Amino acid sequence: MCQVNVLEAKTGFSRLLSLLESEEEDEIVIARNGRPVARLVRWESQPAEARIGAAKGLFAVPEDFDADDVAITSLFSGEGG
Repeated sequence: MCQVNVLEAKTGFSRLLSLLESEEEDEIVIARNGRPVARLVRWESQPAEARIGAAKGLFAVPEDFDADDVAITSLFSGEGG
């Protein structure tokens, strides 16, 4: 862990990010007037979950799913119903 002041953090932000990316530092504390204000840490990415098909098998589409298409279309087109 290292501590930098706000001005140093602002002017050397890219260098601070490089320190985290290369794992030379595990966290960087940013201080104002010598008092810690914030902590900059490396982002720990998490593996993406499988999302496509996540609900597969949880419900079934009824055979008559499209049975009311004509009635619904006529309602939206203003033809009554």
